Amino acid sequence: MPRKKIEPAAEANRRADVLRAAARLFVEKGFEATTTRDIAEAAGMRSGSPFYHFRSKLDLLKAVILEGLANSDARQRAAIAGVDDPLARLRVLVRAHLASLHEFDCDSPLLIGETRALDAAAKREIADAFDQYQIPWQQSLDALAAAGHIASAAPPVRLWLFGMLNWSTHWYRADGALSLDALADSALAMLLGKPTGA
Repeated sequence: MPRKKIEPAAEANRRADVLRAAARLFVEKGFEATTTRDIAEAAGMRSGSPFYHFRSKLDLLKAVILEGLANSDARQRAAIAGVDDPLARLRVLVRAHLASLHEFDCDSPLLIGETRALDAAAKREIADAFDQYQIPWQQSLDALAAAGHIASAAPPVRLWLFGMLNWSTHWYRADGALSLDALADSALAMLLGKPTGA
């Protein structure tokens, strides 16, 4: 009996299901502790089905990080298009990053520690993607420092900001009293040492 042909749109949806399930499990359980059976069950598939889309669990980890980053980068660049003021632009970047984490379930920033399992070429590709993602952030920080709004735009400032935002995945609740807009304003207030409207 001939194998039933699956429509391209359905294939894309199944692949996306695998990526979402894997990302969630890699964050919750860690890469090593997550089995392909775990991923298949979470995606509603048979145990071997993820390998129809990915050659190995390592390829899946790489795809989770790279595709999540690419999607987040596209969203943030669309959001800052036409925003010239560096403070306003940084605020938009912070809000877009929070949206990726909490509204689009992008787990890429939380999986950097798991890249130790990947080979050197994959690590370099992921590092390059993160560098690309951070370019508008560093540009905005540099402009703020040049204008005297912040004391320094050294790379640790950017990394501290990302660390603070990424940590919100451990405590932020969408059904709580704090909105993502308010969270973005709080992050900027900490960076500037004053409320963003002041």
